[in-house]
Amino acid sequence: MLSDRLKRRVRRGAEYVARGIARTGLSPDALTILGFLLNVLVAAIIASGQQLIGGTLVLLVGAFDILDGALARVTQRMTTFGAFLDSTIDRYSEAVIYFGLLVLYAGRGHEALLIYAVIVGSLMVSYTRARAEGLGLRCEVGLFARPERVILLGLGLLLNQVYLTLWVLAILVNLTAVQRVLYVWRTTRPTR
Repeated sequence: MLSDRLKRRVRRGAEYVARGIARTGLSPDALTILGFLLNVLVAAIIASGQQLIGGTLVLLVGAFDILDGALARVTQRMTTFGAFLDSTIDRYSEAVIYFGLLVLYAGRGHEALLIYAVIVGSLMVSYTRARAEGLGLRCEVGLFARPERVILLGLGLLLNQVYLTLWVLAILVNLTAVQRVLYVWRTTRPTR
């Protein structure tokens, strides 16, 4: 996972940009939906075989994704529904990018299987955290949360190393889900 120091820097930068966005009157929820629509466009670009442009846009739109939360903070418009909408739409945004890859690699066995493994692992990383938090546990452990997945996929597309990137993602996202399961197990098991 990204270091706390880097997270603070990214958060400050996002809040700086969000202050400019706030002047437009755009709501955080509208920005969340706009981010999803941009991801649909990126998926279409990837599906058309334009990996270099797709990789660049995965990184840019992935960075754009943090702006909705920053906008909510700087405008004091943080809501429970907004947080729920953001995390839900984030899952759809990630899934639509992988759908673009599925379309690109349709008919190729290995790539499609790897994409499936990445999608399942990504969903399980999110689910294990959400379920742990629903039980009152903080669960941010693990190697590959969403920012790392976005960065690696974007770089894989840019460097035309999608197959290798899918292998790395398939392994690391599922390992992250297992790390979270083990963390919850260790945290909740009775002490003797």
